[in-house]
Amino acid sequence: MTPLRNRMIEDLQLRGYSDSTQGLYVNAVRQLCEHYDKSPGRITEEELRDYFLYGKNVKKWARSTSTVALCGIKFFYENTIKRPWPTLLFIRPGHEKKLPVVLSRDEVRETLRNIELLRYRACLTTIYACGLRFSEGIHLKIENIDSARGFIQVRNSKGQMGGRDRDVPLPQKTLALLREQWKSHKNKVWIFPSAGRDGKNMPSATTPVSKSSVQAAFRKASKTAGINKKATVHTLRHSWATHLLEAGINLRQIQTWLGHSSPSTTGVYTHLTEKATTVAVKTINELMDDL
Repeated sequence: MTPLRNRMIEDLQLRGYSDSTQGLYVNAVRQLCEHYDKSPGRITEEELRDYFLYGKNVKKWARSTSTVALCGIKFFYENTIKRPWPTLLFIRPGHEKKLPVVLSRDEVRETLRNIELLRYRACLTTIYACGLRFSEGIHLKIENIDSARGFIQVRNSKGQMGGRDRDVPLPQKTLALLREQWKSHKNKVWIFPSAGRDGKNMPSATTPVSKSSVQAAFRKASKTAGINKKATVHTLRHSWATHLLEAGINLRQIQTWLGHSSPSTTGVYTHLTEKATTVAVKTINELMDDL
């Protein structure tokens, strides 16, 4: 590890960034260096400007890719080597207005029914039933389960600085499934421990199940269920929020359970509810019927 890379990681740690965010930011700087085949300290501001134009016009970066690149590179130059460049102040990732993919309740249940291994079925069921982020689901610990109150305690939930704690409702059937999953390995820390190459490592595992294995299980089950939508594990969280809204749960309450800091982030689900749209159209027709 180079001294600058190590210094950047230390700076990120001191500012409270999560391990996953540290990896993304360091990788953003690494890709910049590989593009010019030189160390970041030798890259000029003009080259930096050209790099973001290349990402926008040639590589056609998605907004999320552009945001990570900007945040990682900006952090490195402003905090690690103390070189604030004007270029980094006016670069803005393009806006995207894509609505997230959402599965119907039947599609969710059919997908979950087609997951063969208990550990994957329990993990993905919990992510949907509690509206968890992917990383929150696989990192569940025994201490996070408040069975007496019927809640999951999500601690230091998201990414960068100021991770927020929240409690989310834990349905009784999901709690029973989690207990069944834990009894299959009885790991002292993790609900979903890594199984290892031979599948027998769970009782003593010190790390949780890998994202890639859970993703593979979801893709296989989705394909078997005949789902043609571009669904991912995170789609389960979007689907949960949409289904709650359709069932009449207050948007502000859903925002709290999702851990969103802004109502506008949660508000996207109002555009995804077929039931809500149908009811609204019916109501409008009734209100305007005597015009």
